[in-house]
Amino acid sequence: MLKRISVILVMLFMIGSSIHATNGYFRHGYGVKYSALAGAGTALSLSSIGAATNPASLSFLNSRFDVSLAAFSPSREFTITGNPSGYPGTFGLTPGIVESESNFFPIPTIGLNYNLNETMSIGLMFIANGGMNTDYETAIFYDPTSNETGVNLEQMFFGATYAIEFAENHSFGVTALMGYQKFAAKGTLSFAGFSSDPANISGNSNSTATGFGARFGYQGKVLPFLTFGASYQTKVGMSEFERYAGLFAEKGDFDVPATWNIGVAANANDDLTFALDVQQIQYSGVNSISNPIIPNIQTAFLGNANGAGFGWEDIMVYKFGVMYNLTSDMILMAGYSHSDNPVASSEVLFNILAPGVVQDHISIGLSKLLEGGKEINASFTYALSNAVSGANPLEAPNQQTIELQMSQIQFEVGYAFGF
Repeated sequence: MLKRISVILVMLFMIGSSIHATNGYFRHGYGVKYSALAGAGTALSLSSIGAATNPASLSFLNSRFDVSLAAFSPSREFTITGNPSGYPGTFGLTPGIVESESNFFPIPTIGLNYNLNETMSIGLMFIANGGMNTDYETAIFYDPTSNETGVNLEQMFFGATYAIEFAENHSFGVTALMGYQKFAAKGTLSFAGFSSDPANISGNSNSTATGFGARFGYQGKVLPFLTFGASYQTKVGMSEFERYAGLFAEKGDFDVPATWNIGVAANANDDLTFALDVQQIQYSGVNSISNPIIPNIQTAFLGNANGAGFGWEDIMVYKFGVMYNLTSDMILMAGYSHSDNPVASSEVLFNILAPGVVQDHISIGLSKLLEGGKEINASFTYALSNAVSGANPLEAPNQQTIELQMSQIQFEVGYAFGF
């Protein structure tokens, strides 16, 4: 069994690449089943990957190993309307429509749960976030050193979980998280004059960072037909991207925002279950993500604590999922989620690099139980196209408009077995 798990792990780490997400740059769900429910599941125990949503969920699972691979395909473009004014002190962009060329990414997810005894479980997991990869084949910001513009963020987490059923049908869990991320930017050297460290703003290949955090969770049956769950993840403090100390606030700092989520799951009958989750992602706790472009670019250098960032706001995400037992060994799942938009119309210029503007997701999935405790799972998610538009903040008033547009699809397959 260990040999089989090792082979799967090696294969998935080899194919991992730029990774993407939907609610800003957080995935709407981790693992096939949770993705099929549009991310709902704080009050459900569906797989060992569920520790990414609620560590307490492991108490109500048998020992098992879960692995999945998602094919993620985002479509990103922006439209510039209006000619540059040419006025001194302005920064107009070339009118037209430009599409990002990067549009396919594999995303592996892995989870392991082991029951120490009837009340205690331990688990391991590997998950990924992203959504800030763009590849425009043009010098959008007129960087004289690059004919392309874009950024690449790869963000991965390794988690070790302990969960205990401290009373019948009531569990508490905690996950220790280690984060690893990699970042590169190209085509942004034109902002060197606004930077505290012009040598570390663009084209410096990959810069890496590591850090630590934790997630805490509770799950319990409050009524015979109703389960409640709650979870909180601390901000994951990361080391700085030293090669981009002149781009991100606080000398290249790019911490992972704190999040919390609560949810309920109700059994309408033996075959039908409904799940409802509410989540908040606290982007405002990270300066490099939340600092606005105006007035910060006028009052502080890029790379300083108050340097301009992406201007992302905290968002609330509302997730609804349903599970129906088609047969004794087959489950149909579906879900819908809606989130606030982290990108305000005043922040469209820098968010050409990271147009995380989708808000609505529709998902469907199927789980098939096989002999010997094995199962195969599949899900499909469509993020509806959404656009945000606003004035170019570095141009003359009413001179130029920038519209960001994004949609995406994801197909995920998974395999699990008990031991």
